Amino acid sequence: MEQQKLPNVTLALVLAILSFLCCCIGGIPGALVAAIAFFILRNDEKTYMANPELYSNYSQLKTAKTIAIIGMVIGVLYFAWVAYNISSMGGWEAYMEEVQRVSEQWTQ
Repeated sequence: MEQQKLPNVTLALVLAILSFLCCCIGGIPGALVAAIAFFILRNDEKTYMANPELYSNYSQLKTAKTIAIIGMVIGVLYFAWVAYNISSMGGWEAYMEEVQRVSEQWTQ
């Protein structure tokens, strides 16, 4: 019997890599995209465990799963860092005042 590829591994790998790019937008979007990839991979992993001899790309699944976990961790850590910086500035109002001050400096 010819081996086939797990159906959603490539999609999950693309999502996991995309999560790194999305981590720069406050952290939460990257963590969400990585979580989606992780849950897609969990379903494919269950499919593989049911019949391992039918599928050939389990190593790609493990790679995508590792990247998704790293993307989730980076996203959560980045969000925590941003939240800490905003709170250490004195809250959202102080943060927005600082953003306004810096943007005025750059436009001059």
